[in-house]
Amino acid sequence: MSTYAPHPQRILMLALGAMFLQQSFATLGRSLPPILAPAIVADLSLDPAWLGVYIGISSAAALVFQLGCGSFILRYGALRFSQIALLLLAAGLGLAAAGPMVFFLFSAILGGGGAATSTPASSHLLGRYVTARQAPLIYSIKQTAVPAGLLAAGLLGPLLTGMWGWRWALVASAIAAVAFALVLQPLRAEFDSDRLPGKSFRLSDFWTTIQVVLRPGLRPYAFGCLMFNGLQAVFTTYFVLFLTELGHSLTAAGALFAVAMIIAVPGRIFWGWLGSGRVEPRLLLGGLSLGMAGSAVLMPLVTPAWPMLGIGVIATGFSATAMSWHGVLLAETARLAPDGMHGHCTGGVLSFGQVGALILPLVYAGVLLTTGSHGLGFAICGAPGFVVGWWLMRRR
Repeated sequence: MSTYAPHPQRILMLALGAMFLQQSFATLGRSLPPILAPAIVADLSLDPAWLGVYIGISSAAALVFQLGCGSFILRYGALRFSQIALLLLAAGLGLAAAGPMVFFLFSAILGGGGAATSTPASSHLLGRYVTARQAPLIYSIKQTAVPAGLLAAGLLGPLLTGMWGWRWALVASAIAAVAFALVLQPLRAEFDSDRLPGKSFRLSDFWTTIQVVLRPGLRPYAFGCLMFNGLQAVFTTYFVLFLTELGHSLTAAGALFAVAMIIAVPGRIFWGWLGSGRVEPRLLLGGLSLGMAGSAVLMPLVTPAWPMLGIGVIATGFSATAMSWHGVLLAETARLAPDGMHGHCTGGVLSFGQVGALILPLVYAGVLLTTGSHGLGFAICGAPGFVVGWWLMRRR
């Protein structure tokens, strides 16, 4: 995978640790507004369906940022771009904390776009030091930063909201993102040594990236990422709100969400280990697609009479599938990418994921507006996963 000379193992571990923490902060900041949605909705007297609009705008910004960030990563370096991503996220959180609806629009653009570029930047950086054999496991370990960030958001968000209110909870997250961006600075000499200052951005970069990922080899992974990331966005956006509308407290709902996220950490590592020569990654991803679809179609069965343990079983199914596919898909995308286009292809496949994160929360919001049913929203958004699973598992 890498076109660079081998580096000591300690450099790889340092890169992995830095990018893990960078993506953890990015995930925490991006997921905090949906986690705190019950408090925000109540304080600003909003319709809960507007949360889907916020997520849709955030995903649209993420789509554009991920499709176009490749040239900027090459020009400024992956670590510098990671710092920029954290600063954009902090600016978005600060705008959301200000409160007026128009500020949430700019918050979704800056925060969503900034956080989304953390994955292409970290994948580019790790690609310099990791071997093809190590890739599925290393990328899976790095991607455990997502459930780690969601776990922190699920635990700390409601806690800080109870102590200081939702606005100061967002401000605290913004300050943490800025602080970690500064912590990364001493690492730049090593990790940005490959940057190309003369590299310029061209509008044609968008079309070139799309053309490559729509070739037969990468096409199933692009559309698989669309489905996976879309259902993940639905789960992380609406699950806590769903539980609070069933009658559970924000603290209890956030705690159950956090517990479910814990499952995703060993889940991602296990799938990465399994996909490293033990099970064909395409078949493994197909099985995960069927699993997340099955979890989604069970949600209409959940009622206020259900115990938290029963709801937790379904949430665990979501976490082990819809929250755990990332490392295998990223490693397989890099393996199938044409020479010299690993970063572009990763960003391109992830941009299809952002299309899913844009469309499916809006579909969910439409179902919620017309039927008032959270369970039906989950089922409708998850059902296409059966088709994607069949496509990925079908042998060519």
